[in-house]
Amino acid sequence: MRFEKGRLTAADIAAAMGGRVTGGSDATPISGFAIDSRRVQPGDLFFAIVAARDGHDFVADAAAAGAAGVVVARPVAGWPAGGPVVIEVPETIRALQDLGRAVRRASGARVVAITGSAGKTTTKEAAAEMLSARYRVVRNHGNLNNHLGLPLSLLELRHGADVAVMELGMNHAGEIRVLVGVAEPEVRVWTNVGDAHIGHFGSADAIAEAKAEIMDGARPTDLLVANADDPRIMARVPRFAGRVATFGTAEGATVRATSIEDRGLAGTAADLETPVGRARLTVPLLGRGHLSNVLAAVTVAVHMDVPLDAAVERAARLAPAPGRGAVVRLASGVTLIDDTYNSSPSALGRMLEMLATTPGRRVAVLGEMLELGDGSVALHEACGRAAARAGLAVLVTIGGAPAEALAAAAMEAGMPAGTVRWVATSEEAAALVPDLVRAGDVVLVKGSHSVRTEVVARRLRGERG
Repeated sequence: MRFEKGRLTAADIAAAMGGRVTGGSDATPISGFAIDSRRVQPGDLFFAIVAARDGHDFVADAAAAGAAGVVVARPVAGWPAGGPVVIEVPETIRALQDLGRAVRRASGARVVAITGSAGKTTTKEAAAEMLSARYRVVRNHGNLNNHLGLPLSLLELRHGADVAVMELGMNHAGEIRVLVGVAEPEVRVWTNVGDAHIGHFGSADAIAEAKAEIMDGARPTDLLVANADDPRIMARVPRFAGRVATFGTAEGATVRATSIEDRGLAGTAADLETPVGRARLTVPLLGRGHLSNVLAAVTVAVHMDVPLDAAVERAARLAPAPGRGAVVRLASGVTLIDDTYNSSPSALGRMLEMLATTPGRRVAVLGEMLELGDGSVALHEACGRAAARAGLAVLVTIGGAPAEALAAAAMEAGMPAGTVRWVATSEEAAALVPDLVRAGDVVLVKGSHSVRTEVVARRLRGERG
């Protein structure tokens, strides 16, 4: 398979997917790929994915938007002669994954794959920035980290990158195994085991077993970068068939942080011990959780021959992804910590610990955490007690019974009733919170993605909608 200015022909694509061209010319050049007919650009190949909606119902829309071709799992009735190329395959999702793998192999690039309960995106961004000091790097953007987003991201390798840094998402057992089979990574990073999606698994050990699929199919030359501070990870590391490097604060970690300095809203700093030397590491991201993520990235970088000073210099310039702990100084005098992208009990606990060390009047607006199963109320109650320990002046919780339980637990742990409010929706919170904060406050806004706590963050910024 050859990439002519990043383009592939329909014939090359059909061969890679085990499909056949049934309409149009097999010499048709393809310049891009899409799975949503509303996002098709001229020259794209549209995959008729069958999921909540059947993509076959939208092939005509894709053609009208300028698609050069469509990939389908059944014949398209009434397709016009001379229309876009049609490639028939047994199953369109599998075809997309097969194509992503084929391009990944043909590119000659190395792949770094990252999994974990929290910190995947930060680790991905940090690793990509550090590796960019030596290599041409592509990374998956936004939430393109699942069985569809990963192969779409790997297709970017046709443009000539040396390294792909890919995060692998999951919420059910077996998903990481599929993604590893598509990406075939030379470097596998396991950040941590937490309680995100615990409702689908029943226990942290079950989550660990699902995350351990990152080790599947390893070659002796492959590298596992593992969190030395996470006992569930380290208990499973001996099963890895390749090489292992560890990161963390534990004695003997390959890349180790010592003399850690918590700098509140300015992040953290630490002395760094690595196989290639020592350095002072400054991380301008909030909390020790992000320090751990950056240690993982440094471990990847030094094992891929990026100079340590270049890795440390790039770490000092990292900025959080939108909604992932961004510190925003508002014109009102309020300091907003926008951590609205998602939440879990362990991640929230780390943010509350950081907030507890921050000077000033502290406020938290906390959305319900979803997918926690039968333990949801108890986990929210534990977070309510943590909120009380953080010394909050005001706590607002958003959602159903678990959010109400979080608020009640905070009051039981010592927060005065007048300082705690529970509302059902983020829209209600957005109307309430501006009247509860004042200049000089530090306000944390965090919640599961579906609770839409970003509505509150936007209102504090003075934005509508």
